[in-house]
Amino acid sequence: MSALSDYAEVKILDIITGRSSVAFNGTTTTGTTMYLGLSTGDFSDTGSGASELTIGTNGYARAAVAFDAATVGTGAAASTTQNTSAIDFNSATGNWGTISNWGLYDAATGGNVVLTGSFSASKTIETNDVLRIAAGDLDLSAT
Repeated sequence: MSALSDYAEVKILDIITGRSSVAFNGTTTTGTTMYLGLSTGDFSDTGSGASELTIGTNGYARAAVAFDAATVGTGAAASTTQNTSAIDFNSATGNWGTISNWGLYDAATGGNVVLTGSFSASKTIETNDVLRIAAGDLDLSAT
């Protein structure tokens, strides 16, 4: 399950209402690279409810992710999209802890959390482990 962050909700409302044509990263171009960040807890709507792993510590960095074109749901079904290829994080050079949640960011460092969610199962990442999310396994939905 996923949820829009407050930041994304405002941006989308501004775009829908014609108040803004600015994309999430502040430009009006399409094809912005999005990045997946990892956490040991829930991000919350503000993106600050949990601590993302520290970028640059124990080999952690956000991973670039691309998605299929969204498919519009019908009836009670949600509109959906999924990652187009495997998402591979760096090999851990130290313990990352038990990863349970993810955040989708508009930048590799800093930036804004746009969407958050939890994995269907938590995974403890220790030294030399590589977290890989197979193509099609990161499903996003909106209702």
